Amino acid sequence: MAIKRTTKVDSSFSMSSMTDIVFLLLIFFLVTSTLVNPNALKLLLPKSTGQVSAKATVSVSIKHYRDTDTFSYHINGDQTPIRFDRIEDALIEELQAEEDPTFSIYADETVPIKEVVQIMNIAKRNHYKVIMATSPE
Repeated sequence: MAIKRTTKVDSSFSMSSMTDIVFLLLIFFLVTSTLVNPNALKLLLPKSTGQVSAKATVSVSIKHYRDTDTFSYHINGDQTPIRFDRIEDALIEELQAEEDPTFSIYADETVPIKEVVQIMNIAKRNHYKVIMATSPE
């Protein structure tokens, strides 16, 4: 006597749970990527039509305080300012492992050119490439 099985094994499965997980991961990464800000200081950058596509690994920000006519320097958007005489050592430390050392200067549009040129002189002494950050027009 032949006994037959009444249940059959189904080898297919539903992909809907996998697509739900991928969709949730996509939303998570989109939301968290908008929270990352490379320049945490509020600077009003000068406007420019030419934009450079090179990526700098280190940034130097110069903020001008008009009321006291003083400047603060920040490495990589750090909120704590660094003294001007410590900038060169900090840049050397940050860029020593880089194959093509490049840093960007984020200068407030009210910062005198003299302050920006001093940072550029540090780059020239150490053979670094410099990118001047601007906002698009």
